Amino acid sequence: MMSAAPGDEQDWQYERYEGCTYPVPPPGGWTADALDQLPHLPGHTELIDGSLVFMSPQTTFHMRAMRLLERALLDQAPDDLDVFREFGVKLNERNRPEPDVLVVPLGADTGPKRTCLKPEDVILAVEVVSEDSVERDRDTKPRKYAAHGIRHFWRVEESSEGLPVVYVYELDPATRAYVPTGIHHNRLKLAEPYAIDIDLTAIDRRR
Repeated sequence: MMSAAPGDEQDWQYERYEGCTYPVPPPGGWTADALDQLPHLPGHTELIDGSLVFMSPQTTFHMRAMRLLERALLDQAPDDLDVFREFGVKLNERNRPEPDVLVVPLGADTGPKRTCLKPEDVILAVEVVSEDSVERDRDTKPRKYAAHGIRHFWRVEESSEGLPVVYVYELDPATRAYVPTGIHHNRLKLAEPYAIDIDLTAIDRRR
């Protein structure tokens, strides 16, 4: 075991395993604010129930699906909304996931050094499912997003033809749970959270 390098804000402890160095969690697990203080974390590290979740290498489908949705959502967004990509949301002290794409009010961006949003800032959270994130994206994350009041959630999976399939959910405020409102192939056309019309077959289109 070794301490973090001198000059770090905290004397975090690290262990080496099979040639890699990992931070050792404190008693009770990590907190959301620790993600801003831990040195040498891989990019896009999430916090789920006090445990660090490291992202696996991104597939071309994952990258292109995010690009398609980000561009289309931003192009079609009204003037009072903005679109973020791979940005953290601090649900509570033990959970700070990072949705792949988010729709937020324009005023949610409070400065260039902000590293995460509050759940009340998020209008839509989108997760593109990877092989190592199936359980988190189908169960863990949507349950947490719903419990913290994020009104709209989309889960995006790859079809056998390599195209995005978008599963759309809306929050039932009485139960604080998501209700499925549709499964969309080839075209995603919705009225909520705003008028959206996306050609899902354009995933490989560069412009």
